[in-house]
Amino acid sequence: DIIAHAEEIIRFLHTTPWTHPMVASALHRAVYHRLNCDDPFYALKQASEEVSLKTLQSVSGRMRSFRDFVIASVIGNMFDYGVKDHEVSSDFVSYFDQEFAKGLAVDDTDRILPLCSDIIYFTDNCGEIVFDQALISWLVAHGSRITLVVRDRPILNDATMEDALRLGLEKQATRVYTTGAGVEHGIRFDLMSDELLLALDQCSLIISKGMANYESLREEQGLPPVAYLLAAKCDPIAEELGVKRGDKLALLRNA
Repeated sequence: DIIAHAEEIIRFLHTTPWTHPMVASALHRAVYHRLNCDDPFYALKQASEEVSLKTLQSVSGRMRSFRDFVIASVIGNMFDYGVKDHEVSSDFVSYFDQEFAKGLAVDDTDRILPLCSDIIYFTDNCGEIVFDQALISWLVAHGSRITLVVRDRPILNDATMEDALRLGLEKQATRVYTTGAGVEHGIRFDLMSDELLLALDQCSLIISKGMANYESLREEQGLPPVAYLLAAKCDPIAEELGVKRGDKLALLRNA
């Protein structure tokens, strides 16, 4: 029984010192193996991309400034079926309008923009990268150099190289890398390629999308400035960041 097997794994993982993304990754690898399926979220990812493309087409006319494109990108982060108790609206255009009007609970965009010369951009969810693409287009048009990083293999609804290439993101980014970590949620520096590690040493800013990437990076020392673009979709992360669940953030942290 797959559910019983997953519960047994969770009991074991609670005894490890691993981060939340590492625990989630181990659980997903085990369940995917039992399911004999490399990408059980494939259909959901395709559907979320289609909805995001239609939504962006409807709302793109109102986005002009860097802040506007950041807000849209963070709203994209809310299009996530992988978080318990986080609901995704079936009318995403109306949802986008509502959230766009709310703006950001933490808004460091004025401090982030001057750092945007050479960016490492860690993506998160599949539908979300449609809105990331709009932000990346704005950044490139204003002189930014972008190294885009996607998941190495499918896990949850996270974006992979296949998803990035389907949208043509390789034509906008200077380079597209994977995290190099296989079926892994979040970021693992011990499994990164030498090329990506070198790019991290040389960049002016890391843009980190979503909660798993935030959890992976928050304890790392010696990083360049990190712009965390995320929605606080669960209570523990919201409490840690001092915001309410559902709030949107563009939070800059310097090492």
